[in-house]
Amino acid sequence: MNRESTLVKRKRPKNLQDALPSLQRIVERFQPQIRKQGVLLTVSSLGLFVEVFARLLEPWPLKLIFDHLLMPTPDAVPLRIPFLDLTNASTLLMVAAFSIIGLAGLQTTAAYISLVGMSLAASRIVTEIRADLYAHLQRLSLSFHYKARGGDLLTRITSDIDRLRDVTVTAAIPLLVNTVTLVGMIGVMFWMDWELALIALTVLPLFILSSTKITKRIHTVAREQRKREGAMAATASEAISAIKVVQALSLEDMLEDLFARDNEKSLEDVAKTQQLSAGLQRTVELLVAIATALVLWRGVHLILRGSATPGDLLVFISYLKTAFRPTRQLAKQIAMISKATASGERIIDLLDILPDVRDKRGAIVAPPFNGRVRFQNVCFGYEPDTLILDRLSFEVQPGQRVALVGPSGGGKSTLVSLLLRLYDPIAGHILIDHYDLRDYKLSSLRRQISIVLQDSILFGVSVRDNIAYGALGATDEQIIAAARLANAHDFITGLPDGYETLLGERGATLSGGQRQRIAIARAAVRQAAIVILDEPTVGLDNENEHAVSEALRRLTQHCTTFLITHDLRAATDADLIFYIEKGRILERGTHTELLRLGQRYAAFYQLQTAIGRHHDAPISVL
Repeated sequence: MNRESTLVKRKRPKNLQDALPSLQRIVERFQPQIRKQGVLLTVSSLGLFVEVFARLLEPWPLKLIFDHLLMPTPDAVPLRIPFLDLTNASTLLMVAAFSIIGLAGLQTTAAYISLVGMSLAASRIVTEIRADLYAHLQRLSLSFHYKARGGDLLTRITSDIDRLRDVTVTAAIPLLVNTVTLVGMIGVMFWMDWELALIALTVLPLFILSSTKITKRIHTVAREQRKREGAMAATASEAISAIKVVQALSLEDMLEDLFARDNEKSLEDVAKTQQLSAGLQRTVELLVAIATALVLWRGVHLILRGSATPGDLLVFISYLKTAFRPTRQLAKQIAMISKATASGERIIDLLDILPDVRDKRGAIVAPPFNGRVRFQNVCFGYEPDTLILDRLSFEVQPGQRVALVGPSGGGKSTLVSLLLRLYDPIAGHILIDHYDLRDYKLSSLRRQISIVLQDSILFGVSVRDNIAYGALGATDEQIIAAARLANAHDFITGLPDGYETLLGERGATLSGGQRQRIAIARAAVRQAAIVILDEPTVGLDNENEHAVSEALRRLTQHCTTFLITHDLRAATDADLIFYIEKGRILERGTHTELLRLGQRYAAFYQLQTAIGRHHDAPISVL
């Protein structure tokens, strides 16, 4: 199975118990990013334990007041503090009052250090994860991107990453603090009186049972909600990117209904999660009340019997309220963590995908190409049982101009995609200058091939940057020279800010001819030995077609050039013409040789000439 087809097929955790391995998997997967924040996390952890220690000591000043001042017992052992006489009521009260203030200050300071440190570490970690995810996504093969939904990928890069960061601060850290506090308080309670501690914990099994059952349902709903949000993002992204087609075909109502259904189901999931969280909170409040009543009932008996002091009972009641109070938010925190777990899994699923096309071990940096291209019995199909190219073989010498012609679906665009190594052949070899493409590092291979498409994509940056994208680091002189070669310099200087003019998305603020000439300039600044032209003049008026064709002729001088065209009149000057049909080269030769052959190419050419007799003949770009 294609490694890139497993994006949404990984088994998801179905309950809280299953989610723990998922959380462990997430932590293990991002260990490199976490380790880089080791110092900050260590300081934050120390702050966390100081905060917990201060919480444990919080009720003890009151115990001191009750046991030694308000309700003293004959066998109470006075505390010993150097230079202070705690048998004096005023001194004892002063120490207790300042202890309350001191412990509160210690707790808040430690909590501040812990929270700020953890938040900063989490932000740095997820920022690096997002950068790694984006870089990884850029390198996944076309076979993956053609199957994936763009909106869902954007959701993983944006909201899924943000959820990891937000949940760390709003749920994971408080849950960690509360868990450590609960463990510490249980330990102190057993140290003080094991009987009261056991009574206080009688409700714990019921709490665990109810919380496990409800959080299982919360996690399931959260997982489905994340999937639905991804689907909504994909629907919206597709509709907005193709808004012209949507409006032309009157698809607005249909797409609105599709989006509305997912939106309503997502709202239902949110409401269900809130309902489950509220139910768990009410359950926790009831269980805490039962535990408090039992401890109070038994504690008073122990005090009356002399086995405990009023201060002991005060500490127990305080611990019950402090330790179990955060559990009222446990459902909310677990719901958030469940959503974060689902988001983390979605991110890891994407990171774990290996590109079909990648550098092999030992790949070398490609030297400057001469431009000799050779296909040896190349077979390729997008699906294993359907071949697009079938045992294709040919050789092109450096500087030759090759036209690829034939009916649509014959494999012309697939051929040049293999040359760019956007895909790898199923069988056979493709060589440039006697080396298999897979022997070269991908980046060094593609840097030496320029391409001009029928609908060249420009980016929403300046004209200068759009041209410079062809060769990062190009100087201003090289950019201007490339623009002059592409017949683009004059119209660029006439723009509001010249080369610094910002373009609309996909170059929408320019005409088709202007976009194409900037694309040619981008190809020219690369100074590549191999040039691919894919229907570069289709859809242009005569004036723009003339300017673009002239620019293309200058671009392809002394370059090995592959021209894909359906108009045979545009390829008459090619050194070599391949007539490709059903993945095979059925005819090859010059224009004159193929006309003399009198077969498919000649018939196709004569038909086009007859149809276009009353129209201007296209200008050859070769």
